[in-house]
Amino acid sequence: MIRVLIADDQALVRGGFRMILEAQPDMEVVGEASDGQEALDLARSLNPDVVLMDVRMPELDGIEAARRLLVNPDAPRVLVLTTFDTDEYAYEAMKVGASGFLLKAVRPEQLADAVRTVAAGDTLLAPTITRRLIEEFVRGPKPGARAPEALEELTERELEVLKLMARGLSNGQVAETLVVSEATVKTHVTHILRKLGLADRVQAVVMAYESGLVRAGA
Repeated sequence: MIRVLIADDQALVRGGFRMILEAQPDMEVVGEASDGQEALDLARSLNPDVVLMDVRMPELDGIEAARRLLVNPDAPRVLVLTTFDTDEYAYEAMKVGASGFLLKAVRPEQLADAVRTVAAGDTLLAPTITRRLIEEFVRGPKPGARAPEALEELTERELEVLKLMARGLSNGQVAETLVVSEATVKTHVTHILRKLGLADRVQAVVMAYESGLVRAGA
C-alpha cells in the first residue's frame, strides 16, 4: 500500500486528490496539509511514501518545504504539483530532489500513475523534458566553480552512464548504447547516487551540467 500525504492550501483541491487516490486499490491518503510547514511536520510524523506538494502555499512554499524535507536520507518521495506550467518551477523542484513535477490539470489516472511512478523510485520527468530544462537554466559551470570531489570516486563506466543520463537518455537507451542490460545500468545509477550523496538521478544530471562534466548543446 502506497501511503500518500497531500499538501495544498486549497481544501477543494486536497479533497479532489484524496477522492482520486483513495479510489485506487494500492493507495492510502494518510494526511492533508494546508501549508508548507504543516507538510513538513506531518511528513516527519506520518512517514508517507509520497508527498504531493503544491508549489504556492502560505508559511512555506512547496519548493522550500521539499528542500527541507529531502535532506533526510529516509525522506519520502516528493511529487510537486502546480497550476503553473513554468520551467523555472520544474527546474527548482529537480534541484532540491523532487521526483517529479506535474500540472494539476492532469487526468485522474495520470495522477495515480504518477504517484506509483515516484513511489517505485523513478522520476516523472521525461528525458527530453529533463534535458530541455537543464539546458535552459544551466549554461555551464559557474565562474570559478570546481567539479565536486565526489566525481573522482566514480568509475570510468559510471562516468559514462552519468554523461548519457545527462544527455537525456533513459536507462533502456543507456543500456543499448553501452551494450549492457538495463539491470546493470540501474545498478550503476544506484552507485552513482550513493557516491555523489544525491537523492535522485535528476539531481545527478543537474550536477553533471553544473560541474562542467557535460555542457549544454555539446
